[in-house]
Amino acid sequence: MQTVLKFWVVFWEGAMDSVKNGAIAKGLKKCVLLLIVAVMATSCAQIFLAETETHPWEVIALPTEASISDVAFASDGQHGWLVGSRTTLLESTDAGKTWEPRTLELGEQRYTFTSIDFNGEEGWLVGQPGIMLHTTDGGTSWSNIPLDPQLPGQPLLITALGQNSAELATDIGAIYQTADAGQHWKGLVQSAVGVVRNMTRNDEGKYVAVSSRGNFYSTWLPGQDAWQPHNRENSKRLQNMGFTQDGSLWLIARGGQMQFGTEKVNYEDWTEPVNPEFASSWGLLDMAYRTPEELWVTGGSGNLLMSPDGGQTWMKDKAVENVPTNFYRVKFLAPNRGYVLGQRGYLLRYEKEFQAA
Repeated sequence: MQTVLKFWVVFWEGAMDSVKNGAIAKGLKKCVLLLIVAVMATSCAQIFLAETETHPWEVIALPTEASISDVAFASDGQHGWLVGSRTTLLESTDAGKTWEPRTLELGEQRYTFTSIDFNGEEGWLVGQPGIMLHTTDGGTSWSNIPLDPQLPGQPLLITALGQNSAELATDIGAIYQTADAGQHWKGLVQSAVGVVRNMTRNDEGKYVAVSSRGNFYSTWLPGQDAWQPHNRENSKRLQNMGFTQDGSLWLIARGGQMQFGTEKVNYEDWTEPVNPEFASSWGLLDMAYRTPEELWVTGGSGNLLMSPDGGQTWMKDKAVENVPTNFYRVKFLAPNRGYVLGQRGYLLRYEKEFQAA
């Protein structure tokens, strides 16, 4: 793409010199200029993405200025929760169409809630500085689960596994499980991985974590004693990583660059880097699959991209690009239910009923 742009820059300069020097007859000047404009427009169309055919996201302005970090629903799919900075806890009883603040008696300390998850009506919520809450009634009431002051790192990610069972991961890669509602915890790794930028767990219990500076990434599979470190692919620092639906990895690097893994175990073989929208200067932040082929990518400055074929071709949902926020995270709870979480209390909600063009 850069070669194409350089070619047309040179072509333009040469053509303009010819016009100025009178090398082209006066009657042809206008034709040459029109040709140059047409060709330049065709080239630019290759570096600015086309618009999606439909706009399935509803913009919701939440009653908060906080940054939203996670969303989860109890078993009925109607009763949901959003968590974020400033001790933000929002409740919905209509499948996420509307949200109301919920205040918990947690003292004067302000928390950043980082993760929430439900299994049926039982749910878990964690945040920083170290806090863990537990509910067995869909969130009608919450109990505070004391954490060991010697816990390595701060709570980052919680996964509800079943009755009285959950898995906790901290921001330095310590992983623990409980089978008695948090009274006792079993460590799953012998040593932590170090401070991480972000961490993702898939449904098989596999983890991938990006180092705080984006220099390398680490993976952990159930049964392993320790995290496995991996060097990044190129000079661009890593921004985020996660799992594809078949269990391999994807990565987002600085500058809006993406790659997809080709292995499900070693996690060191990658496709060639791609920049979905070459001309954009904003960064990409997160990615999630709606179906095995359709994926959505969030970015800064209200950017939301979609690929219908696993990352081969890309489009942009321009209906939300004027939303004044950075879209930090995208999460699908089902093929027809998803959420994009943003700064300053902005949320996008996906449902089939919003798929009108």
